[in-house]
Amino acid sequence: MRRIALSLVLAPVLALALAGPGRADVPETVAKVILPGYAGFTRATQDLAAAAAADCTPGALRAPWNAAFDAWLGVQHVHIGPAEEEGRALAIAFWPDPKNIGGRQTEAMLQAADPTLVTPEGAAQLSVAARGLFGLERLLYGPASDTNPAYACDLRRALAADLARMAQAIETGWKDGFAETVLRAGTPGNTTYLSAAEARQALFTQLIAGLEFNADTRIGRPLGSFEHPRPERAEARASGRSLRDVALSLKALRAYAGALAQGLGPIPATEAAFDRAEALAAKLDDPVFAGVADPGLRLKVEILQQAIQATRESAETEIGALLGVRSGFNSADGD
Repeated sequence: MRRIALSLVLAPVLALALAGPGRADVPETVAKVILPGYAGFTRATQDLAAAAAADCTPGALRAPWNAAFDAWLGVQHVHIGPAEEEGRALAIAFWPDPKNIGGRQTEAMLQAADPTLVTPEGAAQLSVAARGLFGLERLLYGPASDTNPAYACDLRRALAADLARMAQAIETGWKDGFAETVLRAGTPGNTTYLSAAEARQALFTQLIAGLEFNADTRIGRPLGSFEHPRPERAEARASGRSLRDVALSLKALRAYAGALAQGLGPIPATEAAFDRAEALAAKLDDPVFAGVADPGLRLKVEILQQAIQATRESAETEIGALLGVRSGFNSADGD
């Protein structure tokens, strides 16, 4: 009933924005990409939590965990509003973790077996490094849970429920007010976005930062340098989905880019750049970027990285011009 009620409250705002004269970019992105994306993430995490409640063994949870991770990649780049409140985005996916803080904390929890940490209240108070998708990955694919199998099972249940709670909080936050804040940018009383241009730039920033994260972090970290490749730094290496994360993120970012440009004009250079990057990712037979240590295979990973960088440049020039966003801002700032 609550989800229906929220939809009824938000529907007039979305309808007005989509029906209004001029731009379709912001309402299109909110209504057709962001809100459905977060709804999908909520459903996937709820499925994961239900599966954990029924059977908390690794074999039973790997498939729903992967489905939840897939859903997160559809919205991970949207680092504004409810995702940033209470550090939710970090708690959902704390990576990179160069000092292995999460791994050490997980091992310590398994050693101590504190019953208060496997309650909903306890899990919500854990460090962001020990929670979320990567906290669960360690307990589903790593050797850590061998320390205390019974407690590891309880901890999986607690982390899955905590993940579902955070997903629901983000979705509800968008529906309960933040979507209207974005769509009503520049109206009296809106202190978050003082103009429609500020909202456009905030959404555009998410696209550019998402592409940068794929090129510089998801691929750049395992690439390291030619003399010192670092394949062990690949994202989600234990679960074997490092390349999959890049491919799914590119797919999501492409949909997001198309929504931002909707009704404003064609984006042929950006579309062609996405075509090339996605095709290269599909052809790369290297699930965890292990090939970065081999000169011949490394070149293919570098070419993919360059293609994503070219996509970012095309989007910044082409979509930025359509949106009226000036280049040169720091895309990592979120505004």
